[in-house]
Amino acid sequence: MKQKVYEFLRTIPKGKVVTYGQIAEYLGNKKMARVVGNILHNNPNQNKYPCYKVIDSKGNLSKHFAFGGIDKQKEKLEAEGIVVNNYQVDLNKYKMR
Repeated sequence: MKQKVYEFLRTIPKGKVVTYGQIAEYLGNKKMARVVGNILHNNPNQNKYPCYKVIDSKGNLSKHFAFGGIDKQKEKLEAEGIVVNNYQVDLNKYKMR
């Protein structure tokens, strides 16, 4: 399951984000969002598997982003052209469909 999560991350286009629930649904059980979060927290390669593109269902960034905290996640998203206001992303605009 871990590998499926990591491979899914590689399909997220530049300038787009996904939610933990979207990944869980891709795995076949949308109730597994917390499991997805735990898997992402143990990401073996943040450059290969861009976990910074994963946010919660309300568009909030992770307060516990594993690779430098919430400000680092914000920085990485903004580098892709994603507007972050008060550590939140507009899902209507940036969520991968």
